[in-house]
Amino acid sequence: MSRPASRVLALLELLQSRGQIDGATLAQELQVERRTVRRYIQTLEALGIPIQAERGRFGGYRLMPGYRLPPMMFSDDEALALGLGLLAVRQLGWAEASPAVASAQAKLERVLPTPLRKRQRGIAERIALDLTPTQDLAAPAVIAALGAAAFAQQRMRISYRDAQGDRSERDFDAYGLGFRGGHWYAVGLCGLRQALRSFRLDRIDTVTPLPQSFGRPESFDVLAHLQQSFVQVPRAHAVQLRVFAPLEALVRQPLAALSSAEQPGGHGPWCADAVSGG
Repeated sequence: MSRPASRVLALLELLQSRGQIDGATLAQELQVERRTVRRYIQTLEALGIPIQAERGRFGGYRLMPGYRLPPMMFSDDEALALGLGLLAVRQLGWAEASPAVASAQAKLERVLPTPLRKRQRGIAERIALDLTPTQDLAAPAVIAALGAAAFAQQRMRISYRDAQGDRSERDFDAYGLGFRGGHWYAVGLCGLRQALRSFRLDRIDTVTPLPQSFGRPESFDVLAHLQQSFVQVPRAHAVQLRVFAPLEALVRQPLAALSSAEQPGGHGPWCADAVSGG
């Protein structure tokens, strides 16, 4: 954090989240000297935020007991990050499916000072994200349910339609969700196949929580698994490629990345439908 205003807000967040904290720890967290910490404390006090300072070996700084901070205070960088996040969600098709995006945007703008509010409104006009999904949108309720299940490591029962329209029910341990090639996918252990599977979320009709939990492999990479799945899916036609490029270029851009190349006509990753469950 290079700007003093950002560090002052960070100091306030530390006081709010940790209770009492000594000056040396604050200086280390903010990467400043202790006299700078004292100056930041004075800045907060000048803004009307009551801070208690206790001397001695076990002393430190803390907010006055009973003091309630405003509901939201954001630095410029934090506000920009939130605005980009809302823009990304809107690009992924949630704006029409759920009023939550518009509501969150309105709340964010309401608490921002005028300069930041203008920047927020200009994000959609000045920043473009190529995250447009396909016409088959996953229901926000399905994304939320499986995302929560992946976080809580709770087994779910899903009702799924495959590429041919055949329906099946299966227990599913969701290791994580990923967005790739215009589709949302859930990756995890399928109880029906007793193996890792990837399911397109727009083909999941219902999600029902079960009383069982599961263990998630450490450092599981959802997108890496999807990438590998697309590479390994049998193709209708065998294709051989001869690549003329320096070795360093191939190391930076592995040949496996070719699997994410778009089909003619721009219909997304090769064999994306074939890999989505089964």
